[in-house]
Amino acid sequence: MLGLFGTLDMGARSLGVQQEEMSVAGQNLANVSNTAYAEEQLDISESAPVETMAGGEGGGVQVNSISSSRDPLLDIQIQAEGSASASLTAQQSSLQNAEAYLDEQISASSSSTAPDSANGLASNLSNLFGAFQALPNDPSSSSLRGNAVTYAQQVAQQFNQVSSQLSTVQGNLNTSIKNDVASSNQDLSDIATLNVQIAAAQNSGGGAAQLVDQREQILENLSGYANISTTAQSNGTVDVSIGGVTMVSGGAVADTLQAVDPGNGNVQVREANGGQAVTLTGGSIEGELTARDGALADLQNGLNTLASSLITSVNGIYSKGYDEYGNTGQNLFTGSSASDIGVNTNVVKDPKQFQAAGAAGDSGDSSVALALGDLGSQNVPGLNGQTFSGYYANTVSNLGYSIATVNEKLDNSQTVTQMLTNERASTSGVSVDTEMTNLIQYQKAYEASAELISTLNQMLQTAVQMKSS
Repeated sequence: MLGLFGTLDMGARSLGVQQEEMSVAGQNLANVSNTAYAEEQLDISESAPVETMAGGEGGGVQVNSISSSRDPLLDIQIQAEGSASASLTAQQSSLQNAEAYLDEQISASSSSTAPDSANGLASNLSNLFGAFQALPNDPSSSSLRGNAVTYAQQVAQQFNQVSSQLSTVQGNLNTSIKNDVASSNQDLSDIATLNVQIAAAQNSGGGAAQLVDQREQILENLSGYANISTTAQSNGTVDVSIGGVTMVSGGAVADTLQAVDPGNGNVQVREANGGQAVTLTGGSIEGELTARDGALADLQNGLNTLASSLITSVNGIYSKGYDEYGNTGQNLFTGSSASDIGVNTNVVKDPKQFQAAGAAGDSGDSSVALALGDLGSQNVPGLNGQTFSGYYANTVSNLGYSIATVNEKLDNSQTVTQMLTNERASTSGVSVDTEMTNLIQYQKAYEASAELISTLNQMLQTAVQMKSS
């Protein structure tokens, strides 16, 4: 049998266990607002029994380990949805910046509806062709010629400005890709380090709940940069892959990401060891690449095509005209794309050099001006048979459609993420009510164990006194 001293030792262990229970409850309450924290529990069991003539006699309680109520499946689902949301958020931010630079009221539902803004390119194009159409009313008017030149400058400046701003957005995306790649590699290194610590803790028989929480937080952060897949190992470590490439194996970083400029200024993401492209299907890096090489590239190409067609079409008519001095053969627009389109400096300095007449010395001839005015309503072969305004409306509408699609997908993804987060909170999150109830239970058990020890102490004193007498 245990005897007085054995029972005293059992009471002392009970006190220790209740203290540890209260400590774990305090840890849970301290992390009640920590979304990456999983509720911890003290795993206890009955101590080994003492064999007696009557059979095994209970030896009290003992602590085995501290475990957490983490659900690995939910963690993986949250990581996957986090990758999707991060990709869509990156796309949304970039596309909305482009929309702001266009300064147009964009419709995503109809490509036939012209963008509507007093400061946008659509309005400037309309003003330009309107100025061309006004010239035949008074071909010799310096004021009307001056208006045509002014609106031509405004169109060119708007093209230049939007092109420059879109290039800035694309440049910022390249910088963001490089930064996100560097952050991803740091996360990979941190995960490998935690794997080593977790394996060591488990091998020594200790608990690693807090280390697992830290690793899960980093894994979710990494999933915000790139789509990841994880494989749990029996020693507590997790292997991490990105796009099918193993990046972390146990406690070692097997590979990393690298941002490489292939020579065109647009960085690409590859794996460092073999230099092969990494297949990304989620995360901010994929979102930045998708926005840069997708909708933004299409918008920039569309503007370049529009500017090039405008330059070619207008100059093709204008160069055959004559100015008030009888000169001919000059172009109205210079350059070849949205980035470098400009207006001939000679006509900017002297609007009388605007070649509006169809014949030399005939100031009343406005055939070239009429042809320039009609150009605004004609279908242009280089623009897929659309008018200038129609092609621009379609180009801008495509951007609007991309933004609307991303917004809808992001709303859905955020809803799913919130649902998964709430589910994890209900299964592994900290409940204040539960912990407060547990604390009362642990307190009463502690008091009962203390009372047991006090009673045993009195019994020992009695026994000693009996022996002394």
